[in-house]
Amino acid sequence: MTSATNDQQEFCRRFSVTPTAAPQHMKVGISRNVRNGMHPINGLRHSPAGDTTGWYIWAGEELSDDPDFFVPVHVSHISDWCPHILAYVALPPGWRFLLAPGHEDVWFDSSIIHP
Repeated sequence: MTSATNDQQEFCRRFSVTPTAAPQHMKVGISRNVRNGMHPINGLRHSPAGDTTGWYIWAGEELSDDPDFFVPVHVSHISDWCPHILAYVALPPGWRFLLAPGHEDVWFDSSIIHP
């Protein structure tokens, strides 16, 4: 698997975790409202599978159950949607984040990988 960028590796060191790369050619599930600048931005990472990184990223207070809520986007296009989340995508499976203006919360949630 492609390695994490230097910025991503440094970011992961803040949380004392080994980066899990999210290669540019792989996909995340992301909600369209992330591109509109809505807050907060939420992300959670399952284990990578197939051509996906395991990341699901959405904006707003509520996670929709609409089957079309998440769209597949290659990691290489995240910078077009929300460039400041690129540092977070090297966090390993089980990690989450919540971002809002002036607020950052990053934590491990074992229920993601051990339901």
